[in-house]
Amino acid sequence: MAPKRVVIVGGGFAGFETARSLLRARTPEDDIEIVLVNPTDYFLYLPLLPEVAAAVIDPRRVTVSLPAALPGVRLALGSVHTIDLDGRAVTFTDPEGRDHELGYDRLVLAAGSVNKLLPIPGIAEHAHGFRGVPEALYLRDHIIRQIELAASTDDLAEREARCTFVVVGAGYTGTEVAAQGPLFTTAIAALHPVLRDQKIRWLLLDIAPRVLPELNPRLSKTADKVLRARGVEVRMGDTVEEATADGVKLKSGDVVPTRSLVWCVGVRPDPVVESVGLPTQKGRLIVESTLVVPGHPEVFACGDVAAVPDLTRPGECTAMTAQHASRQGKLAGRNVLASLTGRKLGRYKHHDLGFVVDLGGKQAAANPLKIPLGGFPAKVVTRGYHLVAMPGNRVRTAVDWLLDTVIGRQSVQLGLVRAPQVPLDTDTPEVPHLPDRPVRQ
Repeated sequence: MAPKRVVIVGGGFAGFETARSLLRARTPEDDIEIVLVNPTDYFLYLPLLPEVAAAVIDPRRVTVSLPAALPGVRLALGSVHTIDLDGRAVTFTDPEGRDHELGYDRLVLAAGSVNKLLPIPGIAEHAHGFRGVPEALYLRDHIIRQIELAASTDDLAEREARCTFVVVGAGYTGTEVAAQGPLFTTAIAALHPVLRDQKIRWLLLDIAPRVLPELNPRLSKTADKVLRARGVEVRMGDTVEEATADGVKLKSGDVVPTRSLVWCVGVRPDPVVESVGLPTQKGRLIVESTLVVPGHPEVFACGDVAAVPDLTRPGECTAMTAQHASRQGKLAGRNVLASLTGRKLGRYKHHDLGFVVDLGGKQAAANPLKIPLGGFPAKVVTRGYHLVAMPGNRVRTAVDWLLDTVIGRQSVQLGLVRAPQVPLDTDTPEVPHLPDRPVRQ
């Protein structure tokens, strides 16, 4: 008899924990093959991505090798684009463009989320996304380049535009990027005497009435105070109406010359959900509290792609957070094994333990166990939480934090923005430039 195959789509918080939970729960007698389909060979710890963009920690700290962390799990590199529920098979495309088909006995959909784009002219062409390591490194290079180009020009209008950075979205990610930004650009500008008296502007925009609307007003006020103390122009009730290569036009009518627009408006479930053809709620697959897709006992869904009933708040679904995704993944792994061995499935019920928001420097906002904290105590809680929650690289991350405190951050470009193509023939006298997206200098 061939082993039962469990295919997990996605290696984020939900998918990673599903695989790890299933590995830990199975016994030698359980003849199960676990296959994890993911575009990369690593798990990405998203909450620390703003610190990568601000050069506080090395990008390798937020990436954990899936083969190393999940021994015994077969990794299939690629992106799933078709799911055949009747044939019990998924089709994915590998990094080299080849299609592969995987049959399954149990399927776990945990593909996560992607950037949410709004129909605003110029956004797709001129905004920087912020959902992965390449985007974080690209943004890091872009910010450094803008400061260095500002220092090299005598055109005061151009210098001001290059020293202006606009962040759209005052949720967790946008707030952390806007909080880290001034510390980063100040450190870079200090290396250029010509920018000694140059004002560096950071703007945070959102149509919401306050920063971090998901948190209670006290923590929102704490974050707002930190942002304003760093010189961030917090503009609630305002957003981008149009983006161009030279600036943005705001809903309020103001025109802000800038070369930097960071898009942190929000996320939506991965488009693979649409290909399944099953009922959804706000783009998320409807599932039972056991994480089973109704009518398909062999299919489970968890994390951002699943509308999981919140048993602690009847009538609502769990939020799209890493906290829920991780815990749902753990249950999904146990329930998959239970479904294969004829045992009873558990139901998902979890009370929020609070949230943490790192505001850079010695500042943070947190509410562990519903206790609101700000300043340095919140910073200790925030970093402690991250070290516990990370599935790897804890010591290296802590060392990077220590080095940032003692000797500061590095401020060199890695050649990711409008860099010339590196030819095989290094003697080639002229190398064409490959324009990136957005096309800016």
